[in-house]
Amino acid sequence: MRISIFGLGYVGCVSAGCLAGMGHSIIGVDPNETKVRQINEGKPTIIEKDIEQLIQQAHENKRLSATKNVEEAVLNSEISIISVGTPSTKNGHLNLDYIYNVAREIGQAIKKKDEFHIVTIRSTVLPGTNQKVGEIIEDESGKQRDEAFTVVSNPEFLREGTAVYDYYNPPLTLIGTDHLLGKEKMNELYKKIPGEKVFTDIKVAEIMKYVNNTYHALKIVFGNEVGNICKALNIDSHKVMEIFCMDKQLNISPYYFKPGFAYGGSCLPKDSKALKTLASELFVSTPVINNIHQSNEIQKENALEIIMSKKKHKIGILGLSFKAGTDDLRNSPIVDVVERLLGKGFALAIYDKHVKLSELTGTNKEYIEAKIPHLQRFISNDLNQVMNESEVIVIANKEKDFEHLLEEYPDKIIVDLVRMWKEVQYDGEYEGLCWGDVNEK
Repeated sequence: MRISIFGLGYVGCVSAGCLAGMGHSIIGVDPNETKVRQINEGKPTIIEKDIEQLIQQAHENKRLSATKNVEEAVLNSEISIISVGTPSTKNGHLNLDYIYNVAREIGQAIKKKDEFHIVTIRSTVLPGTNQKVGEIIEDESGKQRDEAFTVVSNPEFLREGTAVYDYYNPPLTLIGTDHLLGKEKMNELYKKIPGEKVFTDIKVAEIMKYVNNTYHALKIVFGNEVGNICKALNIDSHKVMEIFCMDKQLNISPYYFKPGFAYGGSCLPKDSKALKTLASELFVSTPVINNIHQSNEIQKENALEIIMSKKKHKIGILGLSFKAGTDDLRNSPIVDVVERLLGKGFALAIYDKHVKLSELTGTNKEYIEAKIPHLQRFISNDLNQVMNESEVIVIANKEKDFEHLLEEYPDKIIVDLVRMWKEVQYDGEYEGLCWGDVNEK
């Protein structure tokens, strides 16, 4: 394929060398005369393992050249990859001027082109940038998006020092597009790259780099805070984290990584609080660990605000225990929400087939009596009664009994705290706690 790459810095140079190594014909574009000259002499613009050999081979095989002429590059390529810098501003925002300037130049070139053109954003950008780039190209070219061109989001996940290896061995290749030809061309571009090709919504692709890197930063900070606590206790922190990482079922796994309601139960609140207290007693500063509980409390507040925003008096709560299939009410997050709703004068009906008040004992009984002393007035073992008597239905755990409620009760207001349904086609009103665009009614 014929590819033009805009920006011959770190990402652009690696992309040029690797794509040329896969047999594609590459035209690099950069306003910097030195970078253009280096590429045309078969030299990389960066220092990176294995890149020098790749660029030299591409030059010798006449698969790689560079120019400052945007029009020349666009008219002689099928795909233009934007890999220019997006530096941070002083207030933490991204400076997207380079992206938008390149979009204008590409648009001016597309104006003179008859062949359909694909513009691929490889730079790290915020959601909405793809749409803005498309609008700029439309304005400059006088042509319509998806008729004369399309814009694809294809974020990079390269680590400095291993960028060439990462390019050729990615865990997945992520492509955000809503255009069939764009999907086909990008699939062809990366057909020699191993791993799954994940095609997704454009905005999902745009935000993934930020989610990935923020989580990587969180892992580093969490590991350091654990290390600081262990050091104060004369414990081998590397052995601790080595064992931590051996658990692939929970610790290093997709488990828990699902946006939803707050955590609860007898273990997570107690043990995270204990580690926080231990660090405090050791005079070890652990701001990430310290704020886990506060973040959890905010999610309860979010749930309360959504329920109250419906402006209805009769609220039905489906699920009172902290997890489906259990009667454990200790630190169940919905109990705190129920307590707040009762305090504000709402009329509540609660259904949970596992919670039998006569059978509650010990700390479980003590906890619920302290939180909701007259629970027997609100709880019912009749799901249909709760559904019929309530104006707003709150799904608080994933009980199988709730799976068909949307079909059986088509006109309710549903507040889903646990993502009970992956997709929703509902004639009533549906709102998820921390996700959107799933009600396709």
